[in-house]
This record gives sequence, structure tokens and C-alpha cells, in this order.
Amino acid sequence: MLKHFVRAALLGLRRQSIIPTFTKAPRKGGGTFVRGLSAGLLFGIASAGTCQSQCSAVASTPQYASDCAARAIPEDKITAINAAHSYSLAELVDIAEQNNPTTRIAWERAKQRAESLGIARSEYFPILAGIAAFGDSRQINPFPAAIIPKGYSTVEAPFAQPGITLDYLLFDFGKREAKVDAAVAQKLAAGANFIQTNQDVAFRVATAYYNLVTDQERLQAARETLTTAQTTQDAAEFQLANGRSTMPDVLNARAETAQATFDLESAQGDEMVARVQLTEEIGVEPTPNILIDAQQNTPLPQTLTLSIDELIDRAIQWRPDLAEQAAEIRTANDEVRSARADYRPRITLSASGGQTSLWPTSDSGPLGNASQPTWAASVAVQWRILDGGARKHALREAESKRREEQDKMIDLHDRTTREVWSAYIGFRTAAEKQRAAVALLQSASTSYDASLEAYKYGVRNLVDVVTAQRQLAQARLSSVAARSELFLGAVDLEFVTGNLLRSRPPATSSAQHEDTK
Repeated sequence: MLKHFVRAALLGLRRQSIIPTFTKAPRKGGGTFVRGLSAGLLFGIASAGTCQSQCSAVASTPQYASDCAARAIPEDKITAINAAHSYSLAELVDIAEQNNPTTRIAWERAKQRAESLGIARSEYFPILAGIAAFGDSRQINPFPAAIIPKGYSTVEAPFAQPGITLDYLLFDFGKREAKVDAAVAQKLAAGANFIQTNQDVAFRVATAYYNLVTDQERLQAARETLTTAQTTQDAAEFQLANGRSTMPDVLNARAETAQATFDLESAQGDEMVARVQLTEEIGVEPTPNILIDAQQNTPLPQTLTLSIDELIDRAIQWRPDLAEQAAEIRTANDEVRSARADYRPRITLSASGGQTSLWPTSDSGPLGNASQPTWAASVAVQWRILDGGARKHALREAESKRREEQDKMIDLHDRTTREVWSAYIGFRTAAEKQRAAVALLQSASTSYDASLEAYKYGVRNLVDVVTAQRQLAQARLSSVAARSELFLGAVDLEFVTGNLLRSRPPATSSAQHEDTK
């Protein structure tokens, strides 16, 4: 498991101790299942079967991701949006995975690494080539004048020689094995990067989605605030008409209404911009003409289902960037093995065979023709004795690269722990703020209703009503901000633990039980 490899990598263990990291059995299943950013968290991504050739969501492990990417080809078509359709978050994530060029780039890189593995494995096989040579030659051969009066003989020899050649590396003391294992590691690294890329896209889409939900709620809050301001203004004008108020009070109420109108226009603009940003994230032409299914009645995430230690363990085990770095360390180990193998000899077999046909002629007399099989075979041992220090420096470079990758793993491990802690604290804080915002909104609403009623009976002045009105408007915005922070905190918690587009249970729950984790 990845967490065991990370610990092994931090201790500097050799590659043999980390191979089990990459031999997990792939999850069975076909088609595209856009798994929930968590089952109860993103309120809509549980499973969405679409595009059969997409590997993104079914890729649960680097091995499975790389194998799927090697077999399939990403679709070239760009999915358009229907302005009349209300999109769920699951649908938006699936569209983004198809349209976003970064996912296709990661897919193609995974295919390239799979092909590189095939190239590396081909070095275990002999190279067999067919050749066919046809030619003609003319030579002058000197002879004593006693034999040939003119002192030489001219011989012309046309020939044909079809045949085959064989070159086979018999033994290289593990260099090919190291290259193949490095190619396997790079294939797994590309698979992990493919998963990470899709998780990044899903996270950005989810963030843009909830930002739009937030702006829509702010727009609704602005409408309610305008209604409240108009109610206050109507009360002030009624009191003025009955001689129980003054014109400055009415003007003050009208100013509050104008401010609420201004805020409403700003909220409408922000909501339109959020729509444009969402369409940009899903990879279609940016436009405000998109509808979303905000699922307003879905229960909020309230509590954590895992302790902080369990969240950290989940992140270390499942984060694709850690899996990718583990594969990079494996590659660095193989490069060291390959560099050390260069100090040892190479044993090769070379052979050739064919049918040689020759039809020579001479001006001194007739010559015989020949057509006979010919062949040659040799075993060679090649051992570099002196190379100006090239092997020494190559080995040092490989060892330095291995230490660099191990240090990167330590840094990534620490950053992962820090990100999980930050997301954990952020979610708990957001949950408490949301509960406080509910109480604040209830209190502010009650305070405004009481102040307005008292003002109508003449026992409170307009300043008290306006103050309560402003507190109510602020409470509405605080409630919206708290809900948004809670949603985004829950998404972030799943993202930093590597649980986006995965089928494992979510880290948060809407159950109203005491959180003691």
C-alpha cells in the first residue's frame, strides 16, 4: 500500500520493498462512472454513466489508469451545453473530463509511457533482419608476362546474395531489467498523473459550481434585503402621512432602499460572472447561458466520519501525486542499477546466413560460376576498460537523482499532512460558523420584525429599524457565506485526501450526531 511505501521511501529502502505499492488489483467494472466527489458530499455525483471510452472515473489505481489509457483513445469531440437543461454537478464534471485539454494531454502521456514500456521489453528479443545484396565488380589482377603476355587479367564478377542477420544481446548484468522496470514505473507514474489531472479538473469544476450556487444564494438574499428595505420605507412613509414621522426618516429609509437596489444589481452581475466561469471550467465556450441543479434541499455536511489520523492515512494511501512520486523514486532506483550495470561486460551473439551466387568472367579465359549457402556466427564479449570517467559520472548523477526524488517524497508527505490538517480544521470551523450563522439569522430576523412592529406603534424610532434591517442583511450574507464555506470545505477535504472520483465512503456526513473525532 502506498502509505507503507511512503514510509519505506522516507527510510531510504530499496525498490524491492516498494513494488507491492503498484500491484493492487484493479477495481472491476466497465463504462464511465463519475464517482461522487463523495457519496453524500457533492449531492449528485454518485454515479453517472456516460462516454464509454473515457478512462477518467473508472481509473481507481495508477495501474488501472495506465492500462485503460493504453487501450483506449480519447474522444476528439467537444460536448456542447444545452441552455435549456439544468445540469447536475455529476454531468458538469463528466463534460469537463471530456472537454478539458489537460485530461486528454494526460491521457496521451499515459499511452506514450505504455508504448515506452513495450519498447524497453523488446530489448529482450533478438533482432532478425532480412537483407539482399546485388552488385557487380571489376578488378585487374597482375600476372607475370610469361603467363599472360599483357601482364594482367581483368575479372568481372556480378553477384546476388540474399540472406538474414541475427543480433542478440545474451547477457548484460541487469541493465535491460532495470530499463524495463523503470519503464513500468514511468507507466504507473503517468497513470497516477492521469488520475491527479482528472481530480484537479473535478475539483475546479466543483469549486466553480459551488461558487455559482453561492452567488445565486447571495442574489436571493439581495432580493430579500430589497424587500425588507421597501417594507421599512413603506412603514416610514405611512408614519409620515399620519404625522408620526419626519421627512429625514423617510429619506433615510429611501436611501436604504436605493442601497439594497444597488446591492441587488451587483449580486446579479456576480451571478452572471460565476456562470461564465463555470462554463470556462467545463471546457465549453464561456457564456452565462447555463442552468444548474443547485439541489437547495439537500442536507448540509455537518460532521466528519473519520478522525484526523484516519484522514492522513487515507491521503497517504490514495493521493495520486504521492503514487506518482513513489513511481519516480522507483525509476531513480532503476537508473542507479542501469548505471552500475555499465561497469560490467555485455555478451552478444551475431550471426548471418544466406545464398551467395557469383558469375565471374575473365578476359584470360572462362571461369566457373558458384551458388552456395554461406554463413557466419560469433559470440562477442564487450567490456569497456576506459571511458574518461563517463560511467563514474553517470552513476553519481543517478544516485543524486535518487536522493532528489526521495527528498521530494519527504516534502510531498509533509505538504500532504499539512493540507489534510488545514482542510480538517477548515471544515470543522465552517460547520461551527454555519450553525452560528443559522442562529444569527434567526435572531436578526426576529429583531427586525420586533423593531418594525414597535416603530409602527411609535415606541421605537426609525434608526432602530434601520439598524435591525442592516443586521438582518448582514446575517443573510453571513448565512450564505457560511453555507458556501461549508460546501467548499467538504470538497477540499475530499480533494486533499485523494477521494475525488473515488467510490470510497466520504469523509463528511449530514447526520446530526456529535463529532468527537
